[in-house]
Amino acid sequence: MGTVIRELFSGEVLYRQGDPSDCAWLIERGGIELTSEQGRRSVHHGTLGPGELIGELGMLDGQPRSATATARGDTQLLAIDHDQFLERLEGGDAIVRTLVLSLLRRTRAIIAAMPQEVQLPAEDMAVESKEERAGLDKIRLEARLRDALATKTLEVRYQPIYDIAEGAVRGYEALVRWQLPDRGAVSPAEFIKLAEETSLIVPVGEYVLDRVIEVLVALRDAGVAPLPSIAVNLSARQLVEPGMARQIVQRIEQAKLPAGTLKLEVTESRMLDYAPVAAVMQHCRAHGIPFALDDFGTGYSNLTHLHKLDFEFVKVDQAFARHMFDSERAMAIVQAIVAMAHGIGAHVVMEGVETVEQLERLRQMGVRYAQGYLIGQAAPTAAVLSGDAARGLQAKESALA
Repeated sequence: MGTVIRELFSGEVLYRQGDPSDCAWLIERGGIELTSEQGRRSVHHGTLGPGELIGELGMLDGQPRSATATARGDTQLLAIDHDQFLERLEGGDAIVRTLVLSLLRRTRAIIAAMPQEVQLPAEDMAVESKEERAGLDKIRLEARLRDALATKTLEVRYQPIYDIAEGAVRGYEALVRWQLPDRGAVSPAEFIKLAEETSLIVPVGEYVLDRVIEVLVALRDAGVAPLPSIAVNLSARQLVEPGMARQIVQRIEQAKLPAGTLKLEVTESRMLDYAPVAAVMQHCRAHGIPFALDDFGTGYSNLTHLHKLDFEFVKVDQAFARHMFDSERAMAIVQAIVAMAHGIGAHVVMEGVETVEQLERLRQMGVRYAQGYLIGQAAPTAAVLSGDAARGLQAKESALA
């Protein structure tokens, strides 16, 4: 629907009575006056200000605009997409959905029964609870995430993965980052959770995948050899989305990338539906795409995942590396995880490696890969393409080997 931000000057009309209800608007700055024509009479319904929604009723029931919305002073609005509203409603609890639709019908009936001279006081329309503010904040962030995808303003950074046996950086993990001018960095945990609540998790995954393939193609065309592998995080929901696996394979084949250069890391915030995930993994693996189980040892990354799904790599959560020297108990757990991964034929990638002592102990255990601040922080695309990220690690590699 284009940009989500709309700027209006004083007196400019946002929409007119009778227009189709294609979106709602959240007022960020300024004010919007609502008026309607009732026969020969013009009825004033009040002026709404920052933090208030307008046009949401028509979004829910598809009715044309019941009033004309005019800016009062310089006004900025955030567009709330029609699909965004309906997706939230349809994906919610059935009882809540029924209550919302029932309230909508009653509200329409009350408005229709009002005498023409009755106005709706602006102060009554502006009542807002703490929960409503939280909901509006989430709506606002979701709309801006949609815009970030459309304008390609999400940044993908690349954290190096060190091959302990070879003594060199042989791969990267793609990490998505999002900066907003008015609030700075948005926590990945926050916007990924938001994306997982809606269909946005799929386009976010596709966005990162496209950026990674662009980097791999650029490195190959520049003659970089051996070509590093880059790991992309995908949730199980993304993997089993109809057509997603075929799209991933098609992107790799169209780019003519060697097998193994793209890796997929499976992350999950709930129990996996093993059968469809296994089928997708088998399809991708047949086309040279290996898999890693991410953040093993925390959350839902349990032993059943390793039992029912084949992973070429097991990424051990950073907490284990950081505490491996705290006690014999902690060290024993790390050794057990490494032995178990090796027992099922998987390589271990230890996250959170921050000291040379940790790296040396992992080398003695036979751990193949390490990742963390000791190896390097996430680098921007330009640093990877220019070789600066690799050159900056050369001196460190010789010390780590």
